[in-house]
Amino acid sequence: MKASKLAYKPVGFALGAISGMIAGAAFKQAWKLIEGEGDAPDALDKDRSWQQILLAAAVQGAIFSVVKAAVERSGAQATRYVTGTWPA
Repeated sequence: MKASKLAYKPVGFALGAISGMIAGAAFKQAWKLIEGEGDAPDALDKDRSWQQILLAAAVQGAIFSVVKAAVERSGAQATRYVTGTWPA
């Protein structure tokens, strides 16, 4: 395993946690705009429709994917700037 990849592992874990927190907050705000409610439904919420549950899942998945990609890419670029090597 390359040294840059090994050195990036703890950074990647920290960035993953940060991206999860950012994405969670962004999803909560997006759901308030979409449905006007504070809590998004989960799959086992018996009082919500299929449409609400699937919409919430799709929006949450899209937000988490975009935020994760943006944070990971930024971390990789910062690592390249500091070390001169891409961490993959």
